Amino acid sequence: MDIRVSTTAVIGGEKVVLRLLDKSRPLYRLAQLGMPADMSARYSAMLRSPYGMVICAGPTGSGKTTTLYGSLGEINSPERNIMTIEDPVEYTFPSVNQIQINEAAGITFAAGLKSILRQDPDTILVGEIRDVETARIAVQSALTGHFVLSSLHATDTASAVHRLLDMGIEHFLVASSVSTVVAQRLVRRICNHCREPYQPVAEELALLDAIGGRAPADGFMRGAGCNFCAQTGYLDRVGVFELMPVSEPVREMILGRASHDEIRKVARHEGMRTLSEEAARLVEAGVTTPTEVLRSIYVTGG
Repeated sequence: MDIRVSTTAVIGGEKVVLRLLDKSRPLYRLAQLGMPADMSARYSAMLRSPYGMVICAGPTGSGKTTTLYGSLGEINSPERNIMTIEDPVEYTFPSVNQIQINEAAGITFAAGLKSILRQDPDTILVGEIRDVETARIAVQSALTGHFVLSSLHATDTASAVHRLLDMGIEHFLVASSVSTVVAQRLVRRICNHCREPYQPVAEELALLDAIGGRAPADGFMRGAGCNFCAQTGYLDRVGVFELMPVSEPVREMILGRASHDEIRKVARHEGMRTLSEEAARLVEAGVTTPTEVLRSIYVTGG
């Protein structure tokens, strides 16, 4: 078990957060992340583009790195020169060239990315785009024949595009370089060892109705709490995804400096299913509960 420790001084003492990385568990393949079959097939096809940029967006702890690693596993082959720059390197791949950030030694995302470009890479994974310099180099790399994967802190797919624009990247560069945006969250699965039927309260039913969900065919289920799930009623987690390919209409909206809602509307018209709609599907399938959706997914807007 690897433990990432973050501490900060607060009034009254020190606050500590521990992030646990279970090294004994194998890395997730793309098919195991929780994407529905049609979305997974579409995303896998996007990963085989010779160049362009795929952005994985979401808040801290939403599984972005796991998705990026699963994406690398999908395209990893001896013929491909894959290079990554990460902070930190969470899992190592034997056939991938991984660089760890070390700011004290002058290895930043931007500096590391510049050195990677001199290594003739086919695929580049940038652990996170944090500043305008990194964003600019990543975008230019995607425009000059490299396939770039990266994560970005944003609430949904359209927000991720606007985040790049807010950093100061020109509209025409974003429109030309970004090929796909994935937004994601993690929800807890109902524990299969202590599943029991129950009747949701009015607030849960109102939420389900607001996101266009339907009641499960076999009735609502929840975890009663047992030794397997430490009395929580939930065991393990599954990803909830929103996939927005940057099609010609979406590209035109970006070039036309369209608002977040306008880009989102065009993407939905082209068949994009939102995080809320995907979460409603998981409730309908009996995978999770409306309470868990409200806790980790619910975003304003349709």
